[in-house]
Amino acid sequence: MKILAIDTSCDETAAAIVENRKVLSNVIYSQVLLHKKWGGVVPSIAKRAHEERIDFVVEKCLKKFNVDYFAVTQGPGLAVALEVGIKKAKELSVKYNKKLISVNHLEGHLYSPFVQNSKGKPESKFKFPYLGLIISGGHTEFVIFKDHLKYEVIGETLDDAAGEALDKAAKLLGLGYPGGPVIERLAKEVGNIDTHNFPRPMLKSNDLNFSFSGLKTSFYYFLKKNQSYSTGVPEIRLLASSFQEAVFDTLIKKTEGAIKKTGITNLVIGGGVITNMRLRYLFKDLVKKQNGNVIFPYYKYLTGDNAAMIGVVASYKAEKNIFVDDIAKLDRIPRMSL
Repeated sequence: MKILAIDTSCDETAAAIVENRKVLSNVIYSQVLLHKKWGGVVPSIAKRAHEERIDFVVEKCLKKFNVDYFAVTQGPGLAVALEVGIKKAKELSVKYNKKLISVNHLEGHLYSPFVQNSKGKPESKFKFPYLGLIISGGHTEFVIFKDHLKYEVIGETLDDAAGEALDKAAKLLGLGYPGGPVIERLAKEVGNIDTHNFPRPMLKSNDLNFSFSGLKTSFYYFLKKNQSYSTGVPEIRLLASSFQEAVFDTLIKKTEGAIKKTGITNLVIGGGVITNMRLRYLFKDLVKKQNGNVIFPYYKYLTGDNAAMIGVVASYKAEKNIFVDDIAKLDRIPRMSL
């Protein structure tokens, strides 16, 4: 059973062909350079770039394979971007007379650690339940991953996501977009130390929700008050490292609380922020203390937006005969939740 999946949830135009968990073909066109000079994703530019590239990425995937079904990200994401992928998926479904599967982008991130290459590597097996954590530019949330396609959200961000906070801090420091990788590099250069002790939001709350806007505001006012301090290269490294440690310390301590509340010590973590090696080390250290295990996406492209993870979710939906009933009525849901 082969599925062609499409993801245009934000600023990557992606298509992939999967067979169960194996990725047979994968094409991603990144728009990062288009948005870089604006310091973030510009919706009108994203839409136009998707429209210009969608046919190319799909046709490149379809060259070598015939498919049984089509799948597409319905949400969450940027409305004008989602629209392009959904429109293309509908066209393909009608043209080839194949059923269509809609997928929640967040489901994709939860399944991303289990995606395999064309040879079936890695050979990871599902051992439900998992404590799932999605850490990206738009989302930071805890999910109990109970079984295939069964989720329970137990905590989420009330404002900025972790990735968004890192990008905003980088922008305040004049480091460009996307900021997360630059902050990671600068923090590593000074040994990931915390010299400023910025706030760790909501650690005293009794829930598993996150909030990073207060941390961002604290950082903004520190820079405003200490303008001369925050212009030199050594100082910027220390600021980047301290801010990153504040974000990561919050994530780790909240996860420790989630493990205690749920009793689940097996973790799956997806999303763009988990490409950060410092954060991976901290999570590995945490689960070691808890006698647990943590799984991350095996291949780097799976941490960002991609169609491969969408296709893998779709394969489990196809097994359960979960298809779009009326293709004509399928529409984007920008704020879609699990």
